[in-house]
Amino acid sequence: MYEVSLFAAGTRWLSSKAHLGSSVSQVRVSASNKRAKNSVQLQQKEHVPQIEIEDQKECDLHEIQGFAYTRANELVQSSESPPHWKEVLKGIRQMRLYEEEPQHTIGCDKACDLLPPKERRFAVLASSVLSSQTKEHVTCGATQRLHENGLLTADAINKADEEMIKKLIYPVGFYTRKASNLKKIANICLIKYDGDIPSSIEELLLLPGVGPKIAHLVMIVGWNNAQGICVDTHVHRICNRLGWVSRSGTKQKTSTPEETRQALQRWLPREEWVPINPLLVGFGRTICTPLWPSCGECTVKKFCPSAYKEASRSSSKSNKFKLNKKL
Repeated sequence: MYEVSLFAAGTRWLSSKAHLGSSVSQVRVSASNKRAKNSVQLQQKEHVPQIEIEDQKECDLHEIQGFAYTRANELVQSSESPPHWKEVLKGIRQMRLYEEEPQHTIGCDKACDLLPPKERRFAVLASSVLSSQTKEHVTCGATQRLHENGLLTADAINKADEEMIKKLIYPVGFYTRKASNLKKIANICLIKYDGDIPSSIEELLLLPGVGPKIAHLVMIVGWNNAQGICVDTHVHRICNRLGWVSRSGTKQKTSTPEETRQALQRWLPREEWVPINPLLVGFGRTICTPLWPSCGECTVKKFCPSAYKEASRSSSKSNKFKLNKKL
């Protein structure tokens, strides 16, 4: 599907537009050579500045969490891989070697691994639903409490009182809605899948509270079947900062994790689809953070078109705040 790059398609479109413009100009010349010549000269003078102004507006209007986006938006997304991506991943892996996983996360993972296959898959699905807009240690605590109370199976949750589920999963984000969704999911899994979970992206997306990120995560962890890349806010942010992704056929950065997933899958080798998420999530929590990233500690900053931009931007805001306070 992506054998012909979007850039090549765009080139052909521009070429056809130029050919059409040339034909029209010839007709005008036959009518009035002088008027056509002046018109063409005027278009040539005004054409380039107009595009530059529009591109500048695109850059200003599409900033991710206030992070200055400059050279990164020059990459037109296609099936071609960005330069130095292998060196960047190697460098991030080296930095991640010195970071240890939190003990609570390890304990949570082991608790799920000890369950029978069908129960383990449902536990993965339930935990993934709880993880949305919730910190990892909070999700892990809620999952462990459900496990300790025997509520990590479709049958048990289906029979359980919703108020009890709310108390056990609190304080995960939107715990009231998630308790309701868990009840609905459990009922669907019992009726349609004999207590197991769906085994395809399409079916998972039909469950309440399950979006593309959760669906791909469940397929990878629950079924050991990578149908796509699991993209969360960290992967979304970092890929845009590195200039690895852009909206299809444009120079604009992606505006949602789902757009990032689709753009990233166009060029990233399939063997990297699974490890890219935990790698960039860990990197995004420690170094390439949403605000004030530690570019000075990053060993791949020479490949990052956005390096140090956030620090200067934040410093400028801080100086303005101090000036206004004095006045």
